[in-house]
Amino acid sequence: MNGTGCGCGRFFAGMAAGLAAGTAIGMTMAPSRREIKRAAHRAAKSVSDAVETLTDAIATDEEAKDGVLVVLDKTPFYAEMGGQAADHGMLNSADCNLRVLDVKKTPKGYYVHTCVLESGIVKVGDHLTAQVDKEYRMAIARNHTATHLLQAALREVLGDHVHQAGSYQDAEITHFDFTHFSAVTPEELARVQKIVNDKIYESMNVTVREMPIEEAKKLGAMALFGEKYGKVVRVVDIEGWSTEFCGGTHVKNTAQIGGFKIVSEASVAAGIRRIEAVTGRNLLIRANLQEAMLHTVANTLKANNVTALPVRAEAVMAENKALAKELEEIKAQVAAS
Repeated sequence: MNGTGCGCGRFFAGMAAGLAAGTAIGMTMAPSRREIKRAAHRAAKSVSDAVETLTDAIATDEEAKDGVLVVLDKTPFYAEMGGQAADHGMLNSADCNLRVLDVKKTPKGYYVHTCVLESGIVKVGDHLTAQVDKEYRMAIARNHTATHLLQAALREVLGDHVHQAGSYQDAEITHFDFTHFSAVTPEELARVQKIVNDKIYESMNVTVREMPIEEAKKLGAMALFGEKYGKVVRVVDIEGWSTEFCGGTHVKNTAQIGGFKIVSEASVAAGIRRIEAVTGRNLLIRANLQEAMLHTVANTLKANNVTALPVRAEAVMAENKALAKELEEIKAQVAAS
């Protein structure tokens, strides 16, 4: 089960680095985030194939256990799928505290939570309370809904030939791959960005419904090319301006996105372009970092303020050019003497 908020689940099984199953998934005592995600992929298959072989996990008072995998009979955590990163949060009981870093759904339907066992002991059969990190989920939801707006805006500016060729959303960034025959010009990117922000400021309602696939097609819902869908599909609709098949998490109103900024556009394959963008707090964080960089450059160039940077930069370039010319003249004089 995937949902919002918190809930209770019964712990089926788990395994920790340093125990019997730790060797099988190749964990170290302090793996990197990337190593944890890779190990989770490998371990998820092991969980699906042989749940009965998993063991209890123990955290000593001295240090936590990384790479603990917990399988629950039900969970409110969103499992990574469809290009959207998994929820973060906590699993707690009277005897343990686990911090959830990733969630995967196995082919057999098990939800595998990759955790850090921060304290205590977790055993097969324990009842755990699951608490989703709401701020982390909301940041992902902002990016995901913004991606839907982005696709609609791209089709409006570039044409109906634009189709999704892949996407990824986490709490920091969204990137959207799409079909297009050439680089998107700065003017086109500016138009796309303005359209997305206009839709954000219009405070459009975002509705999520499950319906028969034929009904969804009649509504004009866009599907991912090559994806297989069942008889009942989940449709995310933004007041008819954007209607897509989607299983991810979303804001309830576009105003919750806060703002949208394109940070890059590039080719990732023949006929495939990628746009990366930020939303919400990440937009402010990026703006603050860029402002700090501008102040650093201004101080380096001895400009009175940031607004004087262009003029000061041109003056420095002119000075350097004059000095270079003078140096060449001196070298020529030395060579001739």
